[in-house]
Amino acid sequence: MPADENHSSPVTQTAPRPPIRFRGRSFMAMVLAPSLPVGDWLADLDALARRSPAFFSGRPVILDVSGLSLERDDLAGLVSDLGARDIAILGIEGAGAALLGPGLPPPLSGGRPAGDVEAPEPGAPAPAAAPAAAAPLRSLILDTPVRSGQTILHLEGDITVMGSVASGSEVIAGGSIHVYGTLRGRAIAGAAGNPQARIYCRRFEPELIAIDGLYRTADDLGPGQRGQAVEVRLVEDTIKVTSLD
Repeated sequence: MPADENHSSPVTQTAPRPPIRFRGRSFMAMVLAPSLPVGDWLADLDALARRSPAFFSGRPVILDVSGLSLERDDLAGLVSDLGARDIAILGIEGAGAALLGPGLPPPLSGGRPAGDVEAPEPGAPAPAAAPAAAAPLRSLILDTPVRSGQTILHLEGDITVMGSVASGSEVIAGGSIHVYGTLRGRAIAGAAGNPQARIYCRRFEPELIAIDGLYRTADDLGPGQRGQAVEVRLVEDTIKVTSLD
């Protein structure tokens, strides 16, 4: 029996899929620029790590090889040597396309320079494995605001900012952080391994907060305490934000 030519199959309609969404987000990164001979430079880096074991902890790093005549194997070996030191390379600057490819970080260019990050002084003693009594911490007091793109690093104690911390800036303390203005940038306390460190600010609008390696971004924090005076501390390995008003 011939099929009914006028009969049409039902059309199944599917719900349109949501469009792919892209977000722009900026992060602060440290730039490492090796010098020749690379072996001596790595030895200096090891000395820095002994003075301040948490110096690179949780920090994205860009490797700048501008001006260095490296073969691809040399570059791969350098990236491997840094990885063995728990320094993860986010990208490579100043390398030709022929040097990069599978197995190496991607090329990066066009970064906006920020303030220099001060390394611990060469004469600073290495921390003892099990000190009988901890040396007194030294506080760093800043009478001026922290500007966008600026990084303040002080692993020997607390940091007190008498003004505000701008968006796109970073304050990293071995102890606690006190901000007497608005906190809009990144505040990383207890960076030298201090779970008792805290963050205080008069107006809470951060991009990121961290204590002893535990992080929370602005997206994670929600609107609950934004714009308020707060205390941030660790409670059983969880970051707790409490209003001070």
